[in-house]
Amino acid sequence: MPDALPVAPDRLTRPVQFRAPALPRDRPHIDGAMDKLRIRGGTRLDGEITVSGAKNAALPILVASLLTADELIAENVPELQDVATTLKLLRQMGVSVERSGNTVRLKADAVTQTEAAYELVKTMRASILVLGPLVARFGSARVSLPGGCAIGARPVDQHIKGLEALGATIRIENGFVVAQAERLRGARIVTDMVTVTGTENLMMAAALAKGETVIENAAREPEVADLANALNAMGARIRGVGTSRISIEGVERLHGATHRVMPDRIETGTFLTAVAAAGGRATLRGADPRTLDSVIDKLREAGAQIDTQNGLLRVDMSQRANAISLRTAPYPEFPTDMQAQFIALNSSADGVGKVTETIFENRFMHVHELQRLGADISIDGNTATVRGVARLTGAPVMATDLRASASLVVAALAAAGETVVDRIYHLDRGYERMESKLAALGADVVRVK
Repeated sequence: MPDALPVAPDRLTRPVQFRAPALPRDRPHIDGAMDKLRIRGGTRLDGEITVSGAKNAALPILVASLLTADELIAENVPELQDVATTLKLLRQMGVSVERSGNTVRLKADAVTQTEAAYELVKTMRASILVLGPLVARFGSARVSLPGGCAIGARPVDQHIKGLEALGATIRIENGFVVAQAERLRGARIVTDMVTVTGTENLMMAAALAKGETVIENAAREPEVADLANALNAMGARIRGVGTSRISIEGVERLHGATHRVMPDRIETGTFLTAVAAAGGRATLRGADPRTLDSVIDKLREAGAQIDTQNGLLRVDMSQRANAISLRTAPYPEFPTDMQAQFIALNSSADGVGKVTETIFENRFMHVHELQRLGADISIDGNTATVRGVARLTGAPVMATDLRASASLVVAALAAAGETVVDRIYHLDRGYERMESKLAALGADVVRVK
């Protein structure tokens, strides 16, 4: 049976409210909401860096701690703003959290509330991931809808549809998803679209459901597989990960485990693209090139030489990049999270490239900022046509989202003169000390307070 909360049953539908204690800051660099990056471009990138753990794998794995009263130890957890937000959310629920470097120890043996408030959820859509674990283990959850997201605009409705199939009663109340269930029961779930967080949420919920659950049209991303590996280490029975059909045999309880978070494939791809744009020769340690086939193929098409032997990832770019065309699609196709960086690469490449975005609407907001650097880009629907210019020129620009900020950094490294990138708190959400790693490669980049 699901674990019981240490509160009276009649209060489960109205989660305990309390004032959270002051929390320690994870690291100074993720508190600089007004920081900027000053980049003087035109310098080759040469040297060696180590890739951090994957943000998109770490977040659901940290949330999985809610599924057991035993200790979960997550290793290789990056120091990012989104990770800090997730840990703050878990602490507010009563989860014990201890962090030492890139190792996080979590224990959810004294959870005091099952609510995720809007104040935290509005800053990070991945907060919706607590919904499945909470209702699966405690029978109750009250989670704010992600900020600025009506149901249907993003696949939050697929989370709700899947949990209802598992037997949860769900209603939308004052901007919250309120879910209840005595115990979830296995079911066959067919999602209307491929959704990574939806697959992860339902996979975690089904791990404690009674009977077998089958998720059809499941996301195949490596981060989903990493979560499944962590859950299986905790005693779950999950099969079919990496395919579009995942089966989960529910168990009575999960236990503690130690799991190492996979390398961040988007960070890896971003640094490879930066070297391709600026020129140079770099070695990336700790990367997993098997998760980047489509990105590596496109970089080679652009003229980069990439070697994946001996556990290292090496990139060598000694020429001006060739413009390339691509189309984003769910894994294993080209990732939407690398689209902006490749538009930046195309901006100073030789030729004309067409980039088609099929996953998210409004994901060309970085184009207007790239145009401030001299990029020649036109947009028609969901396709951006990029005509490479001989040289971009530095200018003040403003980041609009996480991957857009990375594209501005890539473009600035290839541009002549100085570029100042404002609002880099977006960058800090998903890149661990990017300026330090770039500096290790010889880039002229500093964080400006």
